[in-house]
Amino acid sequence: MGTLYCNGNIYTLVQEGETVEAVYVEGKTITETGTVQSLLKKYGDQLESTIDLGGATMFPGFVDSHLHIIGHGEKLLRRDLSHFTSAEEMGGFLKSEAEKEYPGNWIIGDGWNENNFLDRKIFHRLELDELVPQHPMLLSRVCRHAFLANSKALELAGITKETENPPGGIIVRDENGEATGYLLDSAADLVKKAVPTVTEEYISNALAASVHDLISLGLTGGHTEDLGYYGGFEKTASAFKEVLNGDSVKFKAHLLVHHSVASDYRQSNFSKNESPYIEFGAMKIFSDGAFGGRTALLSRPYNDAPDISGVAIHQPEELKDLVKKARTLNMAVAVHTIGDLSLEYTLEAIRSHPAVTEERDRIIHAGLVRPDLIEQMKQLPIVIDIQPSFVPSDFPWLIERLGLERIPYALAWKTLLDHGLHCAGGSDAPIEAVNPLEGIYAAVTRRKPGETHEGYQKEEKLTAYQAVELYTKGGAYAINKEHSRGRIEAGFDADFTVLDKDILTGGPELILEAKVLYTIIDNSIQYRAFHR
Repeated sequence: MGTLYCNGNIYTLVQEGETVEAVYVEGKTITETGTVQSLLKKYGDQLESTIDLGGATMFPGFVDSHLHIIGHGEKLLRRDLSHFTSAEEMGGFLKSEAEKEYPGNWIIGDGWNENNFLDRKIFHRLELDELVPQHPMLLSRVCRHAFLANSKALELAGITKETENPPGGIIVRDENGEATGYLLDSAADLVKKAVPTVTEEYISNALAASVHDLISLGLTGGHTEDLGYYGGFEKTASAFKEVLNGDSVKFKAHLLVHHSVASDYRQSNFSKNESPYIEFGAMKIFSDGAFGGRTALLSRPYNDAPDISGVAIHQPEELKDLVKKARTLNMAVAVHTIGDLSLEYTLEAIRSHPAVTEERDRIIHAGLVRPDLIEQMKQLPIVIDIQPSFVPSDFPWLIERLGLERIPYALAWKTLLDHGLHCAGGSDAPIEAVNPLEGIYAAVTRRKPGETHEGYQKEEKLTAYQAVELYTKGGAYAINKEHSRGRIEAGFDADFTVLDKDILTGGPELILEAKVLYTIIDNSIQYRAFHR
């Protein structure tokens, strides 16, 4: 028995501009596309239901190619600091939140960004102590590569004047050598270890809240990296299996495996394709940090800090050893790399230990490239996970960081596509907003909503069609599913995102005005808007 989708503007994405009148689906798979008349003539006797799209626009299901699903759920459930525009506002909020907690409970916050403050203030631990004197506190920057901790948190972590910087991290200190509470990259792990372990119930609640939100935004799947942060591989993977059970909710999660738990994964009872809604992917490796905290690893110092070139999470030989480990585990790699020197090291490591499976290696972010590195990437079977929303978030302060000479190669999405590189679109949520329409808008305009300029590095703007491809065909290609996902075509998964507006022909501002009417996964309506 089958379902007919009709009376809408159905973009197949088989080729630009191609639409069909109707789609016939049996089970979880598209059987055929064509006219209503031809499909009814052929399949009318088997038709069980008809979905009248009412003139709406249907695309292949949108997929976020890089996010942290549980982390997004935590942002929904925990203290969100991303919306504050002054240090005073943020400080007042933290003080009021602490007053609600029992003394000694941890105060955890996410998403602060000093670039949103007029004075670019970064709190000192003594200032945090004054605001929150009775609680240990850990606050992650929006990039999650820089953190703030007060004195109680540093004490519980055992961080003193004598504590050495851990590999791949920096404990920022004052002129007397005392920790200021500002921790970069792996230095924050010292404090994270002191934070009480989260419960299985907490993980499941955060995951469920996240997936519910993702589906309401038109996402039918996501490629996520969560497995190394919540009490071990087994606990976190089990939460995914419990929540994404295919009964109460359908959502297609592709799970990257952090290198610290990759062996645990291989020794577990979980199979690569655990269920129709859970599959395990590449081994995740962090090569460097982020531009915001000046921890992205650059081949030349930062323009606004000539004594800083960033942080190598792993030295080049260590990075090679991690890629080698992935190969011994029969895994591809997905490497976080933002700075150009980090990218150079990463490509060298991949060349030293080529892929051993048909799965494609992934470069996550590629925030700063160089012409020579683009040529190197073209010689490798890799995919680049890009985050269009980084552009309006990071410009114009990114120009201060990199200078005018390097900025043309920063977040240069069109350049990558023009060179024939395969790109997939994601949000890196909770670092950026997870709404794919905001990502598509950022790719097309390269500016914030409400701004009227021509776009940051306007020559790197994508067409609406290219932007939608990132969140459909691009995500499918990244996980070797380009022959079963990302297009509306016979034999492909019946995953659809239905919008009330045609975002390919209506102009860029219409992208932000569009609303999700349906999110359909495996021919099952997982979200339906209340009002049409």
